[in-house]
Amino acid sequence: MDDDLIDEGDTPRSRYTRLPGKGFFYPDSLDEERAERRAEEAIEGSEAVVIADGDADGLACAAMIREAYDAALDVTDFEAAIAARLADGDDGDGEDTGDDADGEGGDESDANDPESDADDPTADAHAESPVGLVSAGPYSIDTSLERVLAYADDGIDLFVCDLCPDDYEWIAEPLEALAETTDSIRWFDHHQWDSATAESVRDLGVDLVVGESDEECTADVALRSLDHAFDERFSELAAVTRDHDLWIKEDPRSDDLADYSYWAGGEEYATVVGAYGADLPETVQAFVTERRVEKEARIDAAVARAVTHEVGDWTVAVTYGRCSQNEVAETLREEGADAAVIVKPAGSASIRGSEDFEHAHEVAGKVNGGGHPQAAGCKPDIYDDMLDYAQHWTTEGQACKRVILAAFEAVAEEVGESEAEEVGESEAEEVGETNEAADEADDDGSE
Repeated sequence: MDDDLIDEGDTPRSRYTRLPGKGFFYPDSLDEERAERRAEEAIEGSEAVVIADGDADGLACAAMIREAYDAALDVTDFEAAIAARLADGDDGDGEDTGDDADGEGGDESDANDPESDADDPTADAHAESPVGLVSAGPYSIDTSLERVLAYADDGIDLFVCDLCPDDYEWIAEPLEALAETTDSIRWFDHHQWDSATAESVRDLGVDLVVGESDEECTADVALRSLDHAFDERFSELAAVTRDHDLWIKEDPRSDDLADYSYWAGGEEYATVVGAYGADLPETVQAFVTERRVEKEARIDAAVARAVTHEVGDWTVAVTYGRCSQNEVAETLREEGADAAVIVKPAGSASIRGSEDFEHAHEVAGKVNGGGHPQAAGCKPDIYDDMLDYAQHWTTEGQACKRVILAAFEAVAEEVGESEAEEVGESEAEEVGETNEAADEADDDGSE
């Protein structure tokens, strides 16, 4: 393929935001080979390994663990690499790929571009710290555990951060094997765990610490769980990370951390926040500011493309494009939508709810996806070949939109039936109580 066809270059934003990023055109088989090789390089010879969600929360934990092991990388090389990117005018793809609810991380970004490491002096950073870092998503915990099992030395310390398995069975085999070969396994999280899954993990001797999901982020959990006298910058880092992760949104630095974690590689982010905490250095701030210009333009384009639909009692806004899904959804909610659907050029979609719509996971579940009541993701099984994708791009995802709206209709019908049953049961109870009261009155009268 001619590189110019997938290089944004001077292509108008109205056109390239309708297409996936370069990573989409890099075959999954080659991507898996590269991911396997990088994991092997990061894990082999390490005294400890961290499997962490690749967002600001998970990577903050990795920074803390490296600090506790005196294994942080030198930040100077990373700052030089960032400055070089700025000088070259390389603003990259700017994708929001850190959404753990979607499980689609990276499918539209340039993170998989095999050429992206060519001139990067930090390209081998993943193999340089004695505490190896393996970024993972909620649906790749098992693969990450298997890689640690395959490449780690016996007797290492293993940490798993900001990740919650849906059930125990699909992580059981590698985790049970690692429990036999590692010196310790510590798991820090703040998501809501199924009690049976948590019990099974703890039965292996894993030190599982789960914070209150509406009070702590995982960085908070790691900070209080690690036996280390951390500098104040790490306490502040946890607080600012929490501000974004729990959507408190009172500290403007939290958006900077969130955006930077999406746009930087895991090694870069963990090293920079490990060195500076929540107060990012000027070079990084300049990088984030430059990227944000493109980000905001993509948000505006996606919001402008949105069309609203009335489904049952809900107003559903549906849009298409390469954009930061959370911000787009938030804008659409502010404009009156109960739920927002962002269909992506790579074929997946993000579903976001509100206080009036907590069925996102139910909708996603009907179209090959899942997630949480107010945040879910899916990828409808409607793409058989590249012609289907060509139609997807040229029609702004019409087929994908149709099947997702049909799922909304099905959920609306189910919710209506459930509410009708509840009303019927309530009325029956009221009738029963009335009859019981009447019987008591008759009994009193007969006496």
